[in-house]
Amino acid sequence: MSKISRMKKVLLTICLLTLFTVNTNSKNIFLSKYETPHEVIPFSQIEKKNYEEAIDIAIKENRDEIDKIVNNQSEPSFENTIVAMERSGSTLNRVLSVFYPLLSADADDELMEISMRISPKLSELSTDISLNEGLWKKIQYVYNNSNKMDLDVEDAMLLKNTYNSFARSGALLEGEDREEYKKLSSELSALTLQYGQNALKALNQCEMWLSESDLAGLPTSAINTYKQAASDKGRKGEYLVTASIPSYGPFVKYSSRRDLRERIYKIANSRGLSGEYSNVDIMKNIADIRRRIANLLGYETFADYKLELSMAQNTQNVYKLLDQLRDAYIPACEKEMEELTTFARELEKDSQFTIMPWDYSYYSNKLKDAKYSIDDEILRPYFELSNTIKGVFGLATKLYGLQFTENKSYDVYHKDVSAYDVTDSKGEFVGVLYTDFFPRESKRAGAWMTNFKEQYVDVDGYNSRPLVTIVMNFTKPTGDTPSLLTYSEVETFLHEFGHALHGLLANSKYASISGTNVYRDFVELPSQFNENYLSEKEFLDTFARHYITGEQMPNELIEKIVASAQYGAAYACMRQLSFGYLDMAWHTITAPVNDAIKFEYDAMNKALVFPPVEGCAMSPQFSHIFAGGYAAGYYSYKWAEVLDADAFASFKEKGIFDAERAESFKTNILQRGGSEHPMILYKRFRGMEPSIDALLIRDGIVKQAPKDVDFNRKD
Repeated sequence: MSKISRMKKVLLTICLLTLFTVNTNSKNIFLSKYETPHEVIPFSQIEKKNYEEAIDIAIKENRDEIDKIVNNQSEPSFENTIVAMERSGSTLNRVLSVFYPLLSADADDELMEISMRISPKLSELSTDISLNEGLWKKIQYVYNNSNKMDLDVEDAMLLKNTYNSFARSGALLEGEDREEYKKLSSELSALTLQYGQNALKALNQCEMWLSESDLAGLPTSAINTYKQAASDKGRKGEYLVTASIPSYGPFVKYSSRRDLRERIYKIANSRGLSGEYSNVDIMKNIADIRRRIANLLGYETFADYKLELSMAQNTQNVYKLLDQLRDAYIPACEKEMEELTTFARELEKDSQFTIMPWDYSYYSNKLKDAKYSIDDEILRPYFELSNTIKGVFGLATKLYGLQFTENKSYDVYHKDVSAYDVTDSKGEFVGVLYTDFFPRESKRAGAWMTNFKEQYVDVDGYNSRPLVTIVMNFTKPTGDTPSLLTYSEVETFLHEFGHALHGLLANSKYASISGTNVYRDFVELPSQFNENYLSEKEFLDTFARHYITGEQMPNELIEKIVASAQYGAAYACMRQLSFGYLDMAWHTITAPVNDAIKFEYDAMNKALVFPPVEGCAMSPQFSHIFAGGYAAGYYSYKWAEVLDADAFASFKEKGIFDAERAESFKTNILQRGGSEHPMILYKRFRGMEPSIDALLIRDGIVKQAPKDVDFNRKD
């Protein structure tokens, strides 16, 4: 062997040893359980490359787990099929339950690029599992023989959910029907994507250019926004108003130029009706394909299919709710509009003045200001963040005996994040709550709650407690001024904290039915229930103190909060109902729609406050139902309001901190997750089905529940 060959061999050996050393010393934190207290996430040990590496390994591991279930020669059973499926994919869940929350809360370009690469891999895995015939046959066998098995309530729910997830994804179809389902599903996916893209592009085309003489009535903040928007497009000295809510909303609310309010209204509400980004044919096709898919699966309409797995259960119950609310709110809405019209005519000195859709926000805001003289700047000093945290956490202490203790030894993913150990009244560990309050470039807008780990009981019977996070975008402290929240921000805090309690108090055997894993029209109950406390003096007195003087919020201010909260409630309800009717109309069709604009008017007419404006329509921009998750589900906004008002009314009967009521809400709602049908859980808590009575009272529509109206409340 030559000297050169020997040298090459030595170098190769060194390289191999180096590679071996790197591989053995480089640990991917996701590939085993975290060696931390309560399995809290060791964020500082995560390298971004770990995500994709772990996902690739976990996908293969998950496929092997499914193959093992399919190839098991034993008779299919609940344990070796359904529970085995539930527990499969643990490594994948471990990495994704960190990756996706951080993608929303603390992302960068590298994380976004990873998300694009892993998306098709995860989609392929999901499709392969749902269409695995061998797996489906085993699930069917267990489902069909479940009466011979000793299953408790949670076992039965897990089995039902597993069966339904396959059956509702076309597993029951055969031959041509199965191929037709695949074809329609593919078409639907493409159409919904196209609808969303068109809606966004059409929105971006909505522009109204102004000069300085067009700015009458606008606040400085809005003017600066419009000036910056124009400058960004290279047109200094001009002002740009668009159809995006942050731009459109302030203009129609404050501009005294009626002609310009009308112009931007028509620009905003005609988008998607014609031209390059028209959604008219697309939305008709989406609705019809959904109908055809539902027909293939044995349902008359898509709404029948969708609502089967909801608290409402069927189309009749949804329409019943919408109709009841419409009938109850119409008289109040008429009174609101009469008062507003009188006010506008006096203001304009025109006895024939008629309010149009582009006028409502403008005159409504002026009337509200005249009646209540209350705004965020008056309330902010009473909602200093650290005091508000104590108040919100204190609500859970009063109701459920929970204690929150900050634990600075835990890793967090950003310096603004805090972690709290949560314990119950006996000192037992409940879970970990992460709070992330302030905005940054790496965080998306809005507010949300999610889990880094769901609660579940493992194979050894250990109750693995949850890791929950709530994320918001409150204003940071500046200089000597602490973070002072608006009323709406405190309401948001209470809302997300309600979701957090649903996750923290979860006590189910299986992660997939634990905590917030419930029907869409039930998940908002704990969150919206919490919001009710914000207008209660007994709660506000526990924390709402002026950050300088330390004085409690005065009674007069609290009374204004309550009174102004009811302002415009009837109009707001009718507007939501009109959208609900439109959604249900599109998803209860039994044949293709021809004239989409007439169809829309006929659907919404039951709840319209203003006559339709020629050349304007809602459907081409109604992304919630055509490109989002609310198809045959938009009603759930009002459904959740009915639930939370009814639930809170039961507390008001005995006291808003009543221990007995709180215990019932905790054990029957917060701890049970999706282990039983939500109506069963709600009736167990309330003793009866919910009605609209409490919502009517809360909104000031009636002073007490009407005795001559049957709301079908059942004992």
